[in-house]
Amino acid sequence: MLGRETGVLMHAGLSPGGELTDLRLRVVQRVGRFFPHYALRGPTYVFTLPERDQAGFDALRTLRDRALWSVARAADEAGEQVRAFFVALRRQTAFYLGWLNLRERLAAAGMAVCRPDPRADRDVFRARGLYDPCLVLRSGAGVVPNDVDTRGHRLLVVTGANHGGKTTLLRAIGLAQLLADAGGYVPATSLACSSATGVLTHWAREEDAGMRHGKLDEELARMSDLVDRVRPGSLVLSNESFSSTNEAEASQIGLDVFRALVDAGVRVVVVTHLYDLAETLHATGRPPAVFLRAERGADGERTYRLSAGPPLPTAYARDLYRREFGDDLPDDPEGLAGPPRVP
Repeated sequence: MLGRETGVLMHAGLSPGGELTDLRLRVVQRVGRFFPHYALRGPTYVFTLPERDQAGFDALRTLRDRALWSVARAADEAGEQVRAFFVALRRQTAFYLGWLNLRERLAAAGMAVCRPDPRADRDVFRARGLYDPCLVLRSGAGVVPNDVDTRGHRLLVVTGANHGGKTTLLRAIGLAQLLADAGGYVPATSLACSSATGVLTHWAREEDAGMRHGKLDEELARMSDLVDRVRPGSLVLSNESFSSTNEAEASQIGLDVFRALVDAGVRVVVVTHLYDLAETLHATGRPPAVFLRAERGADGERTYRLSAGPPLPTAYARDLYRREFGDDLPDDPEGLAGPPRVP
């Protein structure tokens, strides 16, 4: 593109010491319709190099390269800008194609998707038919949707039977918030929500195999990092946090942390089996919260639906024992398990 059959025309000046200065490339002007020629002003001087003057040709090549350097740099920068444009275009196109592919996969499984309704009001999250799209993509089949309405409160507490869909709902809320903030389709029948300045998670983890930290120390360290990065308007998802210690200590830590986050303008969704924690939040109403509970059928089967309800003092672990071992828990004639808890 930059080659010219007429060669290269350069401009240069001479310094008082006889050195070339201000070496620049010139554009050949064409005058007339049929016969191009160089339009130069003033007298023209021509110097012809002998055919075998290799040193002269090398010097001339050096001068040409100096004159072309600025043009080559501009061409390189232009090429890099064009390449960066197409890289960004490919990335952005893939983003939108991903939305369409996700919509088709979810629709093939019979699940609804919708465009979110962004709200300028803070602390709004109202979803109908909300579900976890990752679960649908893994199973290839439909899943049980749920409704969630925080009613303008910053704290949502989810309790209930083990394996009842609590963690799945927590993932569904986080993914719905991320997808809504990204401006794409949301896995729900309808969703109205405020934008979040960030979505942060605190999940229970396995024991540290390297034995560098105790499990509670590791949980507290991760929560400290989370608090350092959280901002007003963020969404924090807590799944069985502080479960590595006894219930009384874990509940007190959870109360202090979650109340402080809510007071700082952070929305918090808590999935917990800690009855002391959930019951204290429910009884005191500080901070105001919405409570959901995983449903359980009369025969112990899990419906994977969550409905409004206060926390219960049991997570129905007997159901899981019966499902795995085909029998109920053995009797405890000596009372080693302690007296049953009551609300």
